[in-house]
Amino acid sequence: MAKDTSWSDKLEGLDDAVLPFQVDALDIRGRTVRLGPALDAVLAHHDYPAPVKRVLGEAVALTALLGSSLKFDGRFILQTQTDGPVDMVVVDFVSPDKIRAYARFDKDALARAEGANTLTPAALLGRGHLAMTIDQGLSANRYQGIVALDGEGLEAAAHQYFQQSEQIPTRVRLAVGEEMRAGGAPSSWRAGGLLAQFLPEDSRRTARGDLHPGDAPEGSATHSVGEDDAWVEAQSLVGTLEDVELIDRDLPSERLLFRLFHERGVRVFEPVSMRAHCTCNRDRVKGVLASFEESERREMIQEDGTVGVTCEFCGRTYSFSAEDVLGSPDA
Repeated sequence: MAKDTSWSDKLEGLDDAVLPFQVDALDIRGRTVRLGPALDAVLAHHDYPAPVKRVLGEAVALTALLGSSLKFDGRFILQTQTDGPVDMVVVDFVSPDKIRAYARFDKDALARAEGANTLTPAALLGRGHLAMTIDQGLSANRYQGIVALDGEGLEAAAHQYFQQSEQIPTRVRLAVGEEMRAGGAPSSWRAGGLLAQFLPEDSRRTARGDLHPGDAPEGSATHSVGEDDAWVEAQSLVGTLEDVELIDRDLPSERLLFRLFHERGVRVFEPVSMRAHCTCNRDRVKGVLASFEESERREMIQEDGTVGVTCEFCGRTYSFSAEDVLGSPDA
């Protein structure tokens, strides 16, 4: 396995980082992610039940895999809206390394769900849609891709997104687990993921057959194209990954990649660190309040003459006076 020895010693046991890799023999490029303390820091701001933590952990891992590919100062936002017990998830990544997240869930629906503690994140999300937004700042337009969530979870939705929007053959694996500690100490959470993409120089190797003919006459001929052998092999190798391998603190990402691709040769590149960090501040929240109509701001004022705003991501509460909100002491 080729690597830059100036930083390779940092890889051993490295958590909270994305590790880019490349398999030249298979024309594969990708990234792995390992999250430990950073995920705990994201989850600590809310008293989520364990099933909700699993859903949010998968979303954070997927966002880290996708957001870390940004080549500019910007943000990547992943958001779900679904009909399941966990009906909304929002993960906000600010390049190069800041991530925050929160989930909205129905306590009653979660309590009614049979075997809720063992339900998969896909089942807890249910059906709806997944939106992924790339925001390059004020100087550029936003780009947003939306795909359906059909009860199969974030992995399947990511595959559909790359197939429809980017037309890049892609395979994604995500895993989340709770790590119990000895002596009754609080448990910790870990998440991991791997994204592999088939990017040959000859674009004809990624050609796909026709889409389903829909209401075309029965028996209509369709053009079919077999998958490239290299991509078939890569998918097969990624398919052997077990969840525990993606989150095992004793199996660093570098070793995991060697285990998967050693026969073909794999190169790894400098890791990108990840950290839990909320971008909220008093001035930004005040600016959001200012965007409301004056009548709406008046309705926000409580009996004690203040307005309280709590950040959904980090739980921090900001208090403003009526003068702060309305702009003059006589308002």
